[in-house]
Amino acid sequence: MSKLVRFGVSLEEDLLVKFDRHIKQKKYTNRSEALRDMIRDELVKKEWTENKEVTGAITLVYDHHTRELVNKVLDVQHDFHACILSTQHIHLDHHNCFEIVVTKGKSKEIEKLYQTLKSIKSVKHAGFMMATKGDDLP
Repeated sequence: MSKLVRFGVSLEEDLLVKFDRHIKQKKYTNRSEALRDMIRDELVKKEWTENKEVTGAITLVYDHHTRELVNKVLDVQHDFHACILSTQHIHLDHHNCFEIVVTKGKSKEIEKLYQTLKSIKSVKHAGFMMATKGDDLP
């Protein structure tokens, strides 16, 4: 376990008031927890900009009745099989499906996969969540 270090921070009063409102809304128990999360989020973004090995999730919503759409989605996934750990296909209703693609690999390759899936004609919505393997985070 890491050694806990205390340090002081100087902020404009208005900024601190807004920060306190933010952490209360997000249900943090204290400022330290909120700061830790913010720092970790920035470190994860840094891993992604440096093309490190990372993980993440891509979500898609589409109508599986759209001609050839499912085949196109599957073809792209096969083209990027090296960075796909798992997929989950969920039937939302008779027409609409929600698909989750869990990824691991170099960030540029995962971003390319996301952009390729997102740009397939008739994909209704695509989302992307960056994460880290956790190797460099305390």
